Amino acid sequence: MDNNKKYSKIYIDWWRIQSSSVRGIVIFAVFAFGLLGISYWAMKSDWLVQTELSESPKDSAVIFSFEGDVRVIRAATRETIVVTRQTYAAPGDTIQTQADGRAVVRMIDGSTYTVRPNSTVVIRDSTSLFGGRNVRVALDDGQLNVRTEEQPANAENVVEMMDTETRLKSQTEASFNADRATGGGEIRISRGSVETSVGGSQTTIVENQFARVNDGKISDREKLILPPKLLSPSNGVQIVDPGNGASPSFVWQDDSGSGVYYIQIARSPYFSPDSIMVDRSGLSVRDFRLAGVAPGTYYWRVRTTARSGQTSDWSEPSRFSVVRGQSSASIEVQEWNVERVGGNVYIISGRALPGLLVRSQGREVYAGSDGSFRLQISSGSSEVNVEFNDDRGNRAGFVISLRNSRVLRRY
Repeated sequence: MDNNKKYSKIYIDWWRIQSSSVRGIVIFAVFAFGLLGISYWAMKSDWLVQTELSESPKDSAVIFSFEGDVRVIRAATRETIVVTRQTYAAPGDTIQTQADGRAVVRMIDGSTYTVRPNSTVVIRDSTSLFGGRNVRVALDDGQLNVRTEEQPANAENVVEMMDTETRLKSQTEASFNADRATGGGEIRISRGSVETSVGGSQTTIVENQFARVNDGKISDREKLILPPKLLSPSNGVQIVDPGNGASPSFVWQDDSGSGVYYIQIARSPYFSPDSIMVDRSGLSVRDFRLAGVAPGTYYWRVRTTARSGQTSDWSEPSRFSVVRGQSSASIEVQEWNVERVGGNVYIISGRALPGLLVRSQGREVYAGSDGSFRLQISSGSSEVNVEFNDDRGNRAGFVISLRNSRVLRRY
C-alpha cells in the first residue's frame, strides 16, 4: 500500500514538471513567431529603413520609386539632394532627372507623376484644405507622365507647361512634353480628359487626342498617334556573331499609316548621346538592317511622324545581345553585397574584372578600373538575376538573394 502511494506521488510530480515545460515551450514559440511576424512587417513597411519621410512637411509628395541620377533641390535651403532612398518633395522643391534618371512621385490626391530622363519639374502646390486636395506642378523641361485616379469634386490637379494650365479629370492618363530651347510643348491624352487654358481661352482634350503648344497658342486637336510596335529583334534575344560581326534586321509595326520613321540604336537604355550608334530619321519603310555589329548589349527604339507633323512618343526600348558562337573565358564575381535602401529599391555591389558590363532589371553599369561595381535596381522578389558581359562575347549570369547577398545559382 505504501509502495503504491509512493509511486502515485512520483507520477504526479513528474506530470507537473512535464506540463509546465510544455506550457513554457508553447509560450516561447508563440512569442518567437509573434516577434518574427512583427519584424517581417516592420521590414515590409520600411520601419527599419532610414528615410527622410519622417521629417517630411505636411502634405508633401513622395518620391517612392526612382532609377539612376535623380536630384531634389529644396526650396527652403537651396540644398541639392541626390535621391538614394524614398524621400519627399514639398511645395517649391524642384525634381531633376539626368540622362539616366527617372522618378515616380505619389501626390496627395493619389495621382502618380512619372518624371522621365532629362526633365525638370517644380512642385508648385500640394495642400489639403477642408477635405479637398490641391496639386499643382510645373514642367519646365523634358517629359512628364501623369495618371489620376478617382478624384472628389473639390480636388484640383494642374500641370503648368509653357503658357498653359492643364486641369486633369479623374481616371486620366496624360503625357506632357516641354522643350525649353524652342519654347514649345505637346500634350497627349491616352485616357480620360483634360481642360487646357492658354491666352484666356480654354480647350478640352479628350482620350486619344494630341495638341501642340506654340507661341502662347494651342493647336487644333488631332488623333493621337501611338508609338510603333517593335517586332524584331525581340526584347532580350541573343544574336550569334559568326566571326565578322552580326547583321540584325530591325522590324517594327505601325497601325497609324504615318509618313516617316526615326530609329535609334545605342549601347545604353537611356540613349545618351555618347552611346548612340545609329541615329537615322526620314525612313519611309518599316525595317532597317545593320551589319558588322560586335559582341555586346544594345538597345533600340523607334518613333513615327505623321504627315500633319505630329510625332509619337518613342517606343519602349527593346534590348538584344550579340554573342560569339563559342565563349570559353570564365567570369568570376566576388564580394557580393546587397543593400536595401527603401521599399523595393536595392543596391547590388561586388567586384569582377574591370570593364565588364553588369546588367539587372533593365539597369546596367560598367565595372570600374578596380573591378568594383554598384548597381541600383527595383524588385519585388526575394532574388534577382545579375548578368555580366565582356567585349569579347563572354557572358555569365548569377541569381542573387536580396535577403542575404548569397549566390543561389549560376547560369
